[in-house]
Amino acid sequence: MTISPMISTSALASRARTIGRGFAVTAGAGTVAGAAAFGYGLWEKNQFVLREETLDILPPGQAPFRILHLSDIHFVPGQQKKAAWLESLAGLEPDLVVNTGDNLSHAKAVDPLLQALRPLLEFPGVFVPGSNDYFAPSLKNPASYLLGPSKAKPKPTALDWPRLRSGFGMGGWVDLTNRHQSVVLKGIRFDFSGVDDPHLNRERYAGWPRGTVNQNATPHLKVAVIHAPYQRVLDHFTEDGAHLLLAGHTHGGQLCIPGYGALVSNCDLPTWRAKGLNDWQSNGSTTPVNVSGGIGTSRFAPVRIACKPEAVLLTLTSPN
Repeated sequence: MTISPMISTSALASRARTIGRGFAVTAGAGTVAGAAAFGYGLWEKNQFVLREETLDILPPGQAPFRILHLSDIHFVPGQQKKAAWLESLAGLEPDLVVNTGDNLSHAKAVDPLLQALRPLLEFPGVFVPGSNDYFAPSLKNPASYLLGPSKAKPKPTALDWPRLRSGFGMGGWVDLTNRHQSVVLKGIRFDFSGVDDPHLNRERYAGWPRGTVNQNATPHLKVAVIHAPYQRVLDHFTEDGAHLLLAGHTHGGQLCIPGYGALVSNCDLPTWRAKGLNDWQSNGSTTPVNVSGGIGTSRFAPVRIACKPEAVLLTLTSPN
């Protein structure tokens, strides 16, 4: 390096110190901002909300029917605020509870989760699993989600899904894992069809329940229940005549930008659809789909920003 005769060595050293202090201030500010955002995210993850939606899809003349949609609880032992909030949801007295998976985030979470859900197990319910019912989450760089949907580890840690599934079943909730079933509730025949988690490529379509030859002539509602709302699955059920699709998985983006929304959906769903009630269209057919923003987070990424944890109370009404 050649030093210009117009600038002394001491002047260069002084300028270097000034620039260094500038970088230090910038880095310090970034660290403070990052810490503040993380602190806020830790706070927001416990700010549980109930999103309420109304959908006019019931057969004519039916009284309103209320569905409580739960998803992505990701329970960890010791989450007392989450447990208390889950227990309080029984006060809504829903006509049906729909659980769209990812209930666990810890190997010892089954018993405390079932305890928290015990009041809701008093109501009719249906459920499907997500990947974090089968396998525990793993530590990963959150930025990796920007590169596409997450991938399963080669040797993931198994969770006790059979015991959780048994607990749901003993409470009377219907397992819709790659199967269908009809249930009559408040005089309405619901035809349910569910699939195993598409995020693991486990979905197998069982079609719709079959009964009498003229069963479609009587008032009924076809409801599809899935965990991860991949487009191929939404297309299938929409083209197969579903009246309503219920899904989770996305966490609503989890880390969102105020005024913009989600940056990722962790599947091939457009990010603007990462949470909410919207119509899905495929080959001329249209079906409303409710994507829950979810109740929890992975225990390795315990923050939410501009995306409060939610349950959804969906009130179905009839035209008259």
